[in-house]
Amino acid sequence: MKGILQYVAGDTVLHRMNPLAKLALAMAVCLCCFATQSLLLVFGLILLDVGMGYLGGVGRQTIKILKGLVKFTAFFFVLQIFFVPDGRALISLPLGIRITDQGLRFSLLLCMRIIGATLPLTIVLMTTRLSALTREMVNRLHVPYRYAFALTTAIRFIPILSGEMAGIMEAQTARGVEMDGNIFRKIRLMLPLCVPLLVSAVRRIELSAVSAELRGFHLAGKNRSGKGEL
Repeated sequence: MKGILQYVAGDTVLHRMNPLAKLALAMAVCLCCFATQSLLLVFGLILLDVGMGYLGGVGRQTIKILKGLVKFTAFFFVLQIFFVPDGRALISLPLGIRITDQGLRFSLLLCMRIIGATLPLTIVLMTTRLSALTREMVNRLHVPYRYAFALTTAIRFIPILSGEMAGIMEAQTARGVEMDGNIFRKIRLMLPLCVPLLVSAVRRIELSAVSAELRGFHLAGKNRSGKGEL
């Protein structure tokens, strides 16, 4: 999912909407996903998320994220169906393991909830400048500037690290390493790649901290009396 959480410039309804209003709408969709037990309602919320993506001009990116979430939650679906023994048995396996109708429904609902709750937050981040979100959090919600800046900076690092991981994987592929295969093989191949990614992340964090200090970040929001003020 290269490019996830990166801001996409535009002049759509979502781009012009207040960042806090978009965040509140996304949180409402997330709460609805986890408050209901209806598969149809959660499916409808997922369709609403996709519609919001196209309304915000990020429909292609939304579909890409949706496909990635489906692959990601498929592992939890397969794992979860074996841990819900209640209900009518659909398939009986050795060692007393059963796949039941309630287990199947619960696993499907869990995966759909994760998808339905994740999509609106990614759409908000793709249609909102992080600087605008930080400003609204500080001015409207009165969140301390340091915490708001730390949150948005952490979000800003996600697409950067995602791009670096994609570059590392491409380099491994160029060296003849086959990254395709089942999910367990991919995990085994990707774990060693986390070490150079972690080293790169630490270096970026250190450089960002030094840059912020040189620009007087520790003095941000302070007036002559020494009291915090944005």
